[in-house]
Amino acid sequence: MFKKVLIANRGEIAVRVIRACKELGIQTVAVHSEADAGALHVRFADQAVCIGPAQASKSYLHIPAIISAAEITAADAIHPGYGFLSENAEFARVVESCGITFIGPSADAMRLWGDKIRAREAAERFGLPLLPGSKALRDVEHAEAEAERVGFPVMMKARGGGGGRGMRIVRGVDQVRRAFESATAEAMQAFGNPEMYLERFVERPRHIEFQALADKHGQVWTLGERECSLQRKNQKLVEESPSPAMTDELRAKMGEVIRRAILETGYTTLGTLEFLMDDGNLYFMEMNTRVQVEHPVTEMTTGIDLVVQQIRAAAGEKLEIPDTRPWKFRGHAIECRIMAEDPATFAPWPGKITEYHPPGGAGVRIDSGVFGGFTVPSNYDSLLGKVIVHASTREQALKRMQRALDEFIIGGIRTNISLHKELLALPEVMNATMTTRTVENFMAARAKK
Repeated sequence: MFKKVLIANRGEIAVRVIRACKELGIQTVAVHSEADAGALHVRFADQAVCIGPAQASKSYLHIPAIISAAEITAADAIHPGYGFLSENAEFARVVESCGITFIGPSADAMRLWGDKIRAREAAERFGLPLLPGSKALRDVEHAEAEAERVGFPVMMKARGGGGGRGMRIVRGVDQVRRAFESATAEAMQAFGNPEMYLERFVERPRHIEFQALADKHGQVWTLGERECSLQRKNQKLVEESPSPAMTDELRAKMGEVIRRAILETGYTTLGTLEFLMDDGNLYFMEMNTRVQVEHPVTEMTTGIDLVVQQIRAAAGEKLEIPDTRPWKFRGHAIECRIMAEDPATFAPWPGKITEYHPPGGAGVRIDSGVFGGFTVPSNYDSLLGKVIVHASTREQALKRMQRALDEFIIGGIRTNISLHKELLALPEVMNATMTTRTVENFMAARAKK
């Protein structure tokens, strides 16, 4: 097992990894920008190193600074968290070349699954269902021709993308040029890769993802699925597990196909395969080669600490987890992402938190990176933390989440807590018929009032 792990991230996920390391008896190193000098992850870690100014490109995205911090603190492993460099294959390669273990898949596996086009090709080989789509688009004219072939509407997507960036819905050939140019520019800025491809757009799908875990001894588990349909502009707001739309038969079928794909590509540690569901059919979208923001709902319904297992797998340990096919869930879990933003306009709302009282009680978990008196910086994602609840049924979990949100007090800044309370009370959420358009439709209806 590792002696010391450096966490190349910030906020709630850095705190989450520190907690897992402490339970494994591993010392931790926090890296931070100048803006995060007083952050919670800096306080909780055994050591802390400032790696640059507030600008992410000069700190959390600056590979030489992170490697230097690992070397001067004698860290023998680096955990990338999510976001920032977590899916950067070059970062994984550099880490390994410096004799440090990257807590994630190999650089080669990351290149395969992190490249959306190559991932589609691999998915097709392993029998994962796909929506009609294209290969890499050479230019606007090629995009127009491929869009006509695939059939409108289409979704233009960034080859190296994620998190909803570099994506545009195109409903006619007259919209292709503008979408191509704006999406390309956004993808270049966000990922350093401007390449795009097309995929048939489904108007009202559900968003369902499967959690996979693999060690270096040929063992692979699919730990059920999560429903992530409540989202805005492809950014998830609420997640739950299991999905109320999934059947045992489909869960078992997809689990076996995913296990084969993971095994044959030599993938290890955590990975999440994302799908769209349309009329009960699943279509592969992409794989995220890291721990997900929403991993706690799987932890709550399986009883497995995913981050601890991720660290153990990276260290080469043979994991001891029951091989249940399909996975049998323990009750129902729901997660709400609490953001520092205006609940009506979604505008970020940085500033000082003057009052902080998180909810508690049976079946309530808070994963957060903030505290009373902390100043939320304007330089990073507005995620403050997550409220996760667990109950024996979905109905009880919904009621428990409403109660938890009622108790959550954050003063001094605006948050989206009130939005979550409204969304969870929608009839289509209560009766589990929500789609990826639910939030958009709700916001449009509210704007008309």
